[in-house]
Amino acid sequence: MPLDALQEARRQIEICNACRYCEGYCSVFPAMMRQRAFSDGDLTQLANLCHNCRGCYYACQYTEPHEFALNVPAALAEVRSDSWTAFAWPGSVARLFQRSGVAMALAVILGFAALFWLAQAVRPAVGEGFYAVMSHTMMVAIFMPAFLLPLFAIGVSLRRYWRSVGGRTIQLAHIQRAFGRAARLADLSGGQGQGCNFEEADRYSDARRWMHQLVVYGFLLCFASTCAGTIMHYVFGWEAPYGFWTPPKLLGVPGGVLLAIGCAGLIWLKLQAERSLADGRVWGGEMAFILVLLVTAVTGLVLYAATGTRAVEVLLPLHLGTVLAFFLLAPYSKMVHGFFRLAALVRDAQLAERHST
Repeated sequence: MPLDALQEARRQIEICNACRYCEGYCSVFPAMMRQRAFSDGDLTQLANLCHNCRGCYYACQYTEPHEFALNVPAALAEVRSDSWTAFAWPGSVARLFQRSGVAMALAVILGFAALFWLAQAVRPAVGEGFYAVMSHTMMVAIFMPAFLLPLFAIGVSLRRYWRSVGGRTIQLAHIQRAFGRAARLADLSGGQGQGCNFEEADRYSDARRWMHQLVVYGFLLCFASTCAGTIMHYVFGWEAPYGFWTPPKLLGVPGGVLLAIGCAGLIWLKLQAERSLADGRVWGGEMAFILVLLVTAVTGLVLYAATGTRAVEVLLPLHLGTVLAFFLLAPYSKMVHGFFRLAALVRDAQLAERHST
């Protein structure tokens, strides 16, 4: 990772550790106060614990125009972004996405959509629902590798991260504590239960936390819908199309709605937020990730509404191209932040346990 970002983060963290005014804030500050010196791995761990709620910045007496010029949210955001790129496999793709995320995502979506449109030329002569447009075998042959390869890439990244931060053998108690904090998005409450300061200076708000919850649970419902359809197809021999009162639709439609609302909310909040308190280098890549998620949700809902019409021939390739782009770009987009922050929470549980004994 770039040494200048690490050095600046170390300078700011050491000042914070001497001041300790923000002791009651998010997970970063209790973790910081357990030690006096900070290795590169320690800074990477703190950076991935940070949720960029910005409460510490607005509470700090040492921000500009003070000579210390502290901006901890931005300093940790740069280290965090650099860590995702440094640990990514392959790293060149991650660097390209962070520089030109929107353009890259758009190119991938349209490129795969065009291939799917061409693939309709070899569609089966018979079939119901979506399979009348594109065969089930073709979908599985394309999406199975597109799902497994990104998971492998994310696994490589997490292994590199875990080594960097000095992670030890994981116990069930560490996982339970980490998942408990992640499920509640506790760190987006600023650590004090009054919300964060992401979108409007020193005004507290839970809007970002709510939008994140909608995205997370909307995505999980959509994933559960896909799993339900897979089980129904391969275990029970019940092939698509499925009616509304079946698990795939009862899970997928609400999930798509929640995902669309949450993504639209996050885009609006991101446009309102002060860019100088984040890593401005990767703004485009972060926005691209949210846009891909939003387009995935919206095209899925529109596709369901258009079932039985000729519009499916256009909408299905566009939706599948978006889903494929989402999975293939996941190891290099901000999607990976969920995995890294969960790993950081697990490591924090280990360090807290060691500190208390």
